[in-house]
Amino acid sequence: MKKIEAIIKPFKLDDVVESLGEIGVEGVSVSELKGFGRQRGRSEIYKGAEYVVDFLPKVKLEVVVNDEMAQPAVEAIRKAARTGKIGDGKIFVLPVESIVRIRTGEIDDDAI
Repeated sequence: MKKIEAIIKPFKLDDVVESLGEIGVEGVSVSELKGFGRQRGRSEIYKGAEYVVDFLPKVKLEVVVNDEMAQPAVEAIRKAARTGKIGDGKIFVLPVESIVRIRTGEIDDDAI
């Protein structure tokens, strides 16, 4: 099993969730966050003064899938989140040792 974490632009969230649903991913967790990568924020002008916004709004998506679904899920996220501009985000794939569904006690693939 794999946990996929994706940091994306907020306006791409609906496209990514829809794309994951089309390939059969049923559960998604979403967190709002702020951060920066290589672009190191951006400059803006407010009331005639220039200032730098260091932390940009981002969204973090988390899904857990079986090993066979990991690559299709990564590709679905990549295609749906891509704008071709700096700050599109990152996708991280991590191993998952075990999953337990609290309500039923199901374990691992049955708990996804």
